[in-house]
Amino acid sequence: MKTSALSGAWAETWTNFWEARNPREKMLLTWGSAVLTVAIGWSVLWQPAADGRLRLRENLPAMRRDLAQMTAQADEARSLASAAASVAPSGQALKDALTASLTDHGLPNAQVQLIGATTQVQMKNASFPASTVWLDDVRKQFKVQVIEAHITALKDDGQVDLTVSLQQVK
Repeated sequence: MKTSALSGAWAETWTNFWEARNPREKMLLTWGSAVLTVAIGWSVLWQPAADGRLRLRENLPAMRRDLAQMTAQADEARSLASAAASVAPSGQALKDALTASLTDHGLPNAQVQLIGATTQVQMKNASFPASTVWLDDVRKQFKVQVIEAHITALKDDGQVDLTVSLQQVK
């Protein structure tokens, strides 16, 4: 109700204003409104779109070059990753990798030693299932084989003392 009264008052004000104008003023106001509408439409709608289109046209070749370069780099990274996966660590790098892998598998108290070409891992009171999963993972990941293993079962179910000697597969 209030809005219709307000819009009625506005319509009445506008009608009074418009009727008070002579035909020449009405024509000038009409043409001025049309020019103003076109100017606002141009500056708000058309010009920003045209500028954006021009900017995209200028940037598109550079973006395509960047995309081609990123695709080439991604292909190179994939080929290098597969090549790196086939190279197994040895020596101190293998010891560090095994230590990190033990921690990742929840076996942080293990001792890792290098003895010549062999890496020896000792675990006290370790989970047997966790240690076998770890051994299988390092066998696949680091290309090592178990050359000697000593496992002693403890009183607690599933707990063992374990000494494993690992050697690189050649």
